[in-house]
Amino acid sequence: MWVCSHNGPVIVDCAIYRDGHRIADVDDIRVAVEHAKQEGDEFVWIGLYEPTEEELEEVAAEFDLHPLAVEDAVHAHQRPKIERYGDSVFVVLKTLGYDEARSALSVGEIMLFVGHGFVVTVRHGEANPLSDVRHRLETDEQQLLAHGPPAVLYAVADAVVDRYVVIADLIEEDLNELEDRVFSPKRTNDAEMIYKLKREVLEFRRAVIPLGEPLRWAANGGLPGLAADTLPFFRDVADHAARVADQIDQQDNLLTDILHANLAQVGVRQNEDMRRISAWIAIAAVPTMIAGVYGMNFDHMPELRWRWGYYLVLALMAGVCSWMYRAFKRSGWL
Repeated sequence: MWVCSHNGPVIVDCAIYRDGHRIADVDDIRVAVEHAKQEGDEFVWIGLYEPTEEELEEVAAEFDLHPLAVEDAVHAHQRPKIERYGDSVFVVLKTLGYDEARSALSVGEIMLFVGHGFVVTVRHGEANPLSDVRHRLETDEQQLLAHGPPAVLYAVADAVVDRYVVIADLIEEDLNELEDRVFSPKRTNDAEMIYKLKREVLEFRRAVIPLGEPLRWAANGGLPGLAADTLPFFRDVADHAARVADQIDQQDNLLTDILHANLAQVGVRQNEDMRRISAWIAIAAVPTMIAGVYGMNFDHMPELRWRWGYYLVLALMAGVCSWMYRAFKRSGWL
């Protein structure tokens, strides 16, 4: 027998709802299921956190969940999707968190089993817990909760997608800062930062893009037991997800352009460095050549006997080097 415990690590919360109100906390899942079956206007919502296969199979037996969906819920790391199994649906959503200081994305998962008279949520990872969603439905959105299990699915999907919108804006800010750094006159090594941010955007993309088609399917009435007046809510979530998907595509393309620009900047700076080095080598070659000639120490070199020859040679070196320096400076090589 399963007992719901608010203090346990697996079952986070479980309660029975009627007409948008939480009417009872339950200690025994079997009792909650039987109660929900007898009372057609009630449903039970059970929240689980990283259950084992044995623990989830016990819940699945009470609600007659499909074994393939149960297997996916246990092992996690699934692609976002909505699958229909008879009169129930299995939903996988990627939950995301974003560390602004490190520009790092954390990924979790929420699985939902939604059927007549029940909702089972299975959460993996720390990102986006469902306690806030449940509290908001119970206190501020009771009229929405009165629509039953589909309302819970909408509220969870809406919370997840709204978080996508926030993260997309945060990544946009990091992109703008990175773009400013790349085109700044200061010399910075941004290749590692560009690569890391591109990797996070790709991870973000894997969470959002596959969700578009299932949400459109739900918005078009594909979910069983979905009332017509709830369809606009799912269309709203699908619209938000589509906007985030477009934003991700733009960010991915912009990151590619920034990477190419950074590589071009590196090439330009290398060329500038090579020109400076070449200019200084050319300037240094003049005194080196003159000193090399006089260093041969032949006996019949008339300049060796000149009284002012040493000073004239130094003046010649300085004059030619100064002229070459000014020439290179005017041409932009120095």
